[in-house]
Amino acid sequence: MSERRGINSTDAVDAGEDRAQAFDALPMPIVQTSTYSFADSAEIAAYTSGHHPNADRGEYGRYGNPTVRAVERRLAALEGTEDAVLFSSGMAAVTTSVLSLVKGGQHIVLFQDCYRMTLEFVTDVLERFGVTHTLVPAGDVAALAGAIRPETRLVMSESPTNPYLSCVDLAGVAAACKGRRTAKSMIDATFATPVNCLPASFGIDLVVHSATKYLAGHNDVLAGVVCGPTGLISMIRDLRGVLGAVCDPHAAFLVGRGMKTLSLRVERQNATALALAQRLEKHPRIERVFYPGLPSHPSHAVARAQMRGFGGVVSFIVKGGLAGGTGVVDKVKLARIGPSFGGCESLIEQPAVMSYYEMTTEQRQAIGIADGLVRLAVGIEDTADLIADIEQALSS
Repeated sequence: MSERRGINSTDAVDAGEDRAQAFDALPMPIVQTSTYSFADSAEIAAYTSGHHPNADRGEYGRYGNPTVRAVERRLAALEGTEDAVLFSSGMAAVTTSVLSLVKGGQHIVLFQDCYRMTLEFVTDVLERFGVTHTLVPAGDVAALAGAIRPETRLVMSESPTNPYLSCVDLAGVAAACKGRRTAKSMIDATFATPVNCLPASFGIDLVVHSATKYLAGHNDVLAGVVCGPTGLISMIRDLRGVLGAVCDPHAAFLVGRGMKTLSLRVERQNATALALAQRLEKHPRIERVFYPGLPSHPSHAVARAQMRGFGGVVSFIVKGGLAGGTGVVDKVKLARIGPSFGGCESLIEQPAVMSYYEMTTEQRQAIGIADGLVRLAVGIEDTADLIADIEQALSS
């Protein structure tokens, strides 16, 4: 599989699309049902034996839905994988995937800057069931290779990460795992999107997205997805049926609709975020800017090698600590204060106040969260307007 840096708008509109929709509908129809009926026992037998002519029909909504399946096919086509499985949230996608791949006595390797809830799931919940783990420094592929044991079954990372937007060498991660054979690699590519990076083309086994973010793109739905080879996805889909974290048909429809404009939105957000990051880096009230598109970013070279664009999130440290960051967040007029990203509306947050509010300054510093850190997730508003808004907030 050759390395690819991302999809374009034609892919976003057409990849994996079924041109023969029910009733000749142009948009994908919503099949809003929890159960399916059969004409007779012979049809049940055809379905259970895998010989039913309608491969997408289901038996019960927890095991599948035609609308959900259509979105899964499209997501697999965008990521360049054999299959995909849709969930009710990004965390449901992560936890179900991990549970399908590891059991007591086995081992997981995570990079230290992994998403906080993923880290908590592995270090707290899985520890209760005898699954051990090792944390390696952010982006350190050499340390990763040394951390993999005979009992290691999974290596997990994000790329880019939250909130400092570090990018990991995907080919290096894939090679480290394939060198041990039993270890699978899983990358949370929510921040990148298929527009900016395609981890499977670098040899990564499983690609995860919180579809709530850029894929759906309108801050109006929760969903998650895992993309990968048929064998692994089948295992994960089977466990989804047991655990029950299914995506409902209407949510799936909203994700599929959002995917049509994915490339247009992300390309705009890439351009705005880069322009904003360049401007912030020169501002006297800013201590440091974190954006992989800047040469000053520690993983800039890695990002340039494997990404088509650098994403729509910019993190920066405002001078003046907690009060300095709060002052900027409270004075912006366009960006709304909120914890998410990837939608049409710009969102801003101060992690010390929102995500890590229960910690002291010293505790936050110990895990690398500066009090003056601000994360801005740009939307699709005009670039000049967003820059002007941030500058007036910094000047106030």
